Amino acid sequence: MSELRTLKVALLGCGNVGAQVARILIDDAEALAARTGARLELQGIAVRNLEAERDVELPQELFTTDAEVLVKDADVVIELMGGIEPARTLILTAMRHGACVVSGNKALLAQDGPTLYEEADKAGVQLSYEAAVAGAIPILRPIRDSLSGDRITRVLGIVNGTTNFILDQMDSTGAQFADALAEAQRLGYAEADPTADIEGYDAAAKAAILASLSFHTRFALEDVSCEGITSVTAADIAAAKEAGFVIKLLAIAEKLDDENGKTGVSVRVHPTLLPREHPLAAVRGAFNAVFIEAENAGELMFYGQGAGGTPTASAVLGDLVSAARRIVLGGPGRTETTTGYVPPLPIDAAVTSYYIGLDVADQPGVLARIAQLFAEHGVSIEIMRQTIHRDADSNVESAELRIVTHRAREAALAATVEAVRRLDVINSVTSVLRVEGV
Repeated sequence: MSELRTLKVALLGCGNVGAQVARILIDDAEALAARTGARLELQGIAVRNLEAERDVELPQELFTTDAEVLVKDADVVIELMGGIEPARTLILTAMRHGACVVSGNKALLAQDGPTLYEEADKAGVQLSYEAAVAGAIPILRPIRDSLSGDRITRVLGIVNGTTNFILDQMDSTGAQFADALAEAQRLGYAEADPTADIEGYDAAAKAAILASLSFHTRFALEDVSCEGITSVTAADIAAAKEAGFVIKLLAIAEKLDDENGKTGVSVRVHPTLLPREHPLAAVRGAFNAVFIEAENAGELMFYGQGAGGTPTASAVLGDLVSAARRIVLGGPGRTETTTGYVPPLPIDAAVTSYYIGLDVADQPGVLARIAQLFAEHGVSIEIMRQTIHRDADSNVESAELRIVTHRAREAALAATVEAVRRLDVINSVTSVLRVEGV
């Protein structure tokens, strides 16, 4: 295969994913050359600490701390550093020097994607980022290419393995949130500081990317309404199970009309009840899945490992081969398909159902007052269940109500909950969760 041209590849970052990417580039060099039509030669690996221990044994001479020199001489740059800077500057430098870029940096793409897309267009290079969403699952290319002749109306995704593992542990074992989080950390699914995962920030960045590709409009992180899973209790999980639901942290992007008839896209991340027969309800452990609804294709689901060095490296290598083929064959790079502007809508415009847990006084007329209040706000009750409790110390009885509403505007549902809180027969609102798939 000596007649093949050689493409120089620079790797920025050598964590779990980066180390596996480097290993595959070295071990599978001949196979990659056959698929690509060019030899992919790893020129160097930029790291912060040359002496750091790594799980994969790699040639020491590949490592450097001078990332800027490395990217200026590359045909393709793989950015797996994470964070905003210096990743952003290095990517821009690479593209201005004619290099295609493969990135897994969802935070940077969600925050400053338009700048990167514009620079890629200007330089005529390809910017690819399959690894930024859902790890090994090929989801971005199918949305961008396979469904480009269709109209996507809705995307629902489990796109964070840490939170899915925690919620699955709570559901399957009855564990409290703190215990499930500790188990996730012990197994390496959660970082020592899990804030980005459990508060929903990681999923929100991925939601912005999914929405941008699905609806051909650039959505940024600030367009995403975000709520994490820290308020989900074992009692919520148990009550959901009893009612035939499972709780998942979903990233949702959907096109809809607000109450004034204005068409836009609602992009949001929050804990959600799903019927146990819904395809996403069966996604267990740290796996990810994305469920797509399109006008012509109908319902589609993409499922697989959402994290991990080797699975995510698979997505990176797919982008690398695509970029290398483009260089070999020539032609402009593919980045995004923004064909118009569809404004982001606030979460108040979303149409959903609510699951509401109430602790109420056990006395005549309570149910009627609550039902009337719902009717006044234009919200219809689908399911209402009541359980009576007696406090062992005070011997006072109270009732636990669990209500599932029909679909309504988020604004109307939220206003209803606030009005219910003010009723003198309400001891407390124990939980409020959104419901999808019913």
